[in-house]
Amino acid sequence: MKRALITGVTGQDGSYLAEFLLRKGYQVHGIKRRSSSFNTERVDGIYRDLHEHGTRFFMHFADLSDAGSLSQLLYKIQPDEVYNLAAQSHVRVSFDIPEYTSDITGTGALRLLECIRQTGIQTRFYQASSSEMYGSAPPPQNEDTPFHPRSPYACAKLFAHFATVNYRESYKLFAVSGILFNHESPRRGETFVTRKVARAVARIKLGLQSKLYLGNLDARRDWGYAPEYVEAMWMMLQQASPSDFCIGTGAMHSVKEFVEQAFGHAGLDWKEYVAMDERYLRPAEVDALEADASKAHAQLGWRHKVGFQELVGLMVDAELAELEDRRAGILKPVGEED
Repeated sequence: MKRALITGVTGQDGSYLAEFLLRKGYQVHGIKRRSSSFNTERVDGIYRDLHEHGTRFFMHFADLSDAGSLSQLLYKIQPDEVYNLAAQSHVRVSFDIPEYTSDITGTGALRLLECIRQTGIQTRFYQASSSEMYGSAPPPQNEDTPFHPRSPYACAKLFAHFATVNYRESYKLFAVSGILFNHESPRRGETFVTRKVARAVARIKLGLQSKLYLGNLDARRDWGYAPEYVEAMWMMLQQASPSDFCIGTGAMHSVKEFVEQAFGHAGLDWKEYVAMDERYLRPAEVDALEADASKAHAQLGWRHKVGFQELVGLMVDAELAELEDRRAGILKPVGEED
């Protein structure tokens, strides 16, 4: 039975990846940070009591800021595959807390790579790189496009990306980076624009909210469906030799288009409800990101299936269904979960 270790397992990508690997027959270990409140709702559906026979999903306390905890886990678990998905991943917030973002998102990846090297375990390493590293580089972007990061988050991701390349070349580690373009789902964090829009549409539709405040509506992104992207992560680690890949749909849509589609899906006119708030603008904007994923198509055989309209619709429908369940008493109100 293969063993995998996932940092950031409680996030959107980590939870989908854990489910995917369990279906593949893996034993899956996830890292979570200590918190005084529960933050594991995305993986509650796959968690089993440690005493149950056949349990294959395990959670461990550790942190990318603590090399000691990482080394101990690596040596104890001896994973066949390590997926580094943990980060301070909110781009706008990275301008407010650049040092923390750099430490966790950038140096955290270096700590993990160095722990792998020092423990001497034989494993394959996946680094979650980001299309934000391209910044102002004109689209479409591929593996050979020069990087031009435009935020502390992007700078930290670029450091982690090149640290992965360096450890691959210097120490012959099987280490790869997936340069993933924007990928969304109903599990996306509520402060990210796609989830924020989908959630607001549902609340406005049911009379629970009157306005939605957003920043730059003209930014264009390549949006895909997160569960499909975690399969690409796994595919990268199954190759005969390590290599980096861009993953995306190859189609750009603006934030305004996402808003129009989301409100239209619920039968609403977005112009009646959306207002601008300059506090959501970035000091340096990234105007356009569009993936050229031809290398992934050719070498991995990976292609996206869920298109833009379907993605927006399923996110809005998920928010509406959750609110309806709460109204019906099937779910407790937010903030009152056990």
